[in-house]
Formats: sequence, C-alpha cells, structure tokens
Amino acid sequence: MSVLGIIAGKGIYPSILMDEARKKFPGKIVVAAFEGETDPALAARGDSHCWMKVGQLGKLLGFLKDANADQAIMAGQITPGRLFDFRPDFKALLLLATLKERNAESLFGAVAGALEKSGVKLLPATTFLEDFLPLAGLVAGPKPSKSHLRDMEFAWPIAKEVSRMNIGQTIVVKKGTVLAVEGHDGTNETIRRGGAIGKGDSVLVKVSKPRQDMRFDVPVIGPDTVRICVEARISCVIIEAGKTLLLAADETKQLAAQHKVTIYAKE
Repeated sequence: MSVLGIIAGKGIYPSILMDEARKKFPGKIVVAAFEGETDPALAARGDSHCWMKVGQLGKLLGFLKDANADQAIMAGQITPGRLFDFRPDFKALLLLATLKERNAESLFGAVAGALEKSGVKLLPATTFLEDFLPLAGLVAGPKPSKSHLRDMEFAWPIAKEVSRMNIGQTIVVKKGTVLAVEGHDGTNETIRRGGAIGKGDSVLVKVSKPRQDMRFDVPVIGPDTVRICVEARISCVIIEAGKTLLLAADETKQLAAQHKVTIYAKE
C-alpha cells in the first residue's frame, strides 16, 4: 500500500490538502508536523504523525522512512524568521553547506533532493487540489476598474522579474507606483506595508516564478488574504491564472463580495 506524507506548515492549506487527499488517495497518510507551526488538530488526523523542530531534516527523513512513505507533499508556510532562527541537525548542516544561496527555492529544492535520495518522491504542491486553481478572469468581488487594470499591466512584468530574482512573489502598486515589494517578511507584511503607504485603492499583484517549481512555494491566497487587504485598504488582488491556489473558495469569495475587494486572475 502506498503511503503519502504531508509535510505540514501553518495555515489552512495543510488541512484542505488533507480533506482532498482523504477523498482521492487510497493509501495511508502520515503527517510531519513542526513545533510552533503545524496545527495539532491537523497532525492528529494523520494515520501517524511526528513532531519535529524546523531544521531537523534527519528526523523528517527518518520518520518518512519508518512510515514507509514513498511520496510526500509540502503544504503550508513556515514562519519566515525561522529560516534564520532554527537549529539544524547534522543532516541539515551537511545540506546547508552545499548551498550558495539561502532562499525558499534553494532551501526547499535541497530538501526535495534529500527526499528523493531517500526514496520519497516530492509531488507538486497542487496535487489533489487541481480544482483550486482559478482560470483567467474575474474570480470574486466587483469587476476591476480601468485604473486597476492599468496597474495590473504596469506591475505584472515587475512582479515577474522580482520573483525571477528570488526576492519575492508579491508587490503592491498604486497609479503606476510600486509601494511595496515582498522580502523575507512574507506576503502579509508586504500587504500591510503597501497598504499603509497607498492609503486606499491600492493593487496587490501575486505571481508565480517564471520557472515555478510546482513542488513548493506555490502562490496561495485565501480568506486571510482578503481580511488583511481590507485592513490595509487594498481594493484589488491580481493573481496568476492556473498557478495560484485559491483556498476556502466560498469563504474567500463571500468576503471579497462583502468588502468589495476584486480578485482577478491574469494569464
């Protein structure tokens, strides 16, 4: 029997993945959970689970091997600051020594390589969630204004270039001016920074990387994205069609309609 490992970070993403995997995956599902990140309720839903600290790569590989997992999915975020505040075990230290850069792509890519060497295939982060990838066009909320569409066309190549350089995948713009660029602080703080400068009617643009590795770091939005945009007075969210996960779609769309936040998917 095949065994699937969910390497679970924080947020609703791992829980939604568990829901869909239970419907579609015939084998056992085990959960690799991180202290201070993973929801304990999600961990308990696995056929087995193991708690570990961020950076305990040897423990992760050992758990998946003991569980006979032959495939795994990375789901959910790890608090960005933990990438500088974690205590790597010996296995992780050896891996880090091979890296010239420390960013999400290089770190997760190296972990993926270590998993593959141990006999665990890392599946795309969108596995079982293909129906959660919006197609091009209006996703939720009111139609984008002409000003929003102009800002979308202005911001799109900038966001793509920023993501290509592994800086971040999100920018906030208003009337042809870049207000905030995602850095190590993550998407939510970028929204807050950009919103504070824009003081209303700003546009959030979130893209995939030009050569996005769909196994990790896939763009995701959900109800919390809309809530933070409302607080930051951002009125339009532009995502990349077919490459951005829309989680808790009904709640997200309801919030967008209620607060008049446009969500639009661009090809």
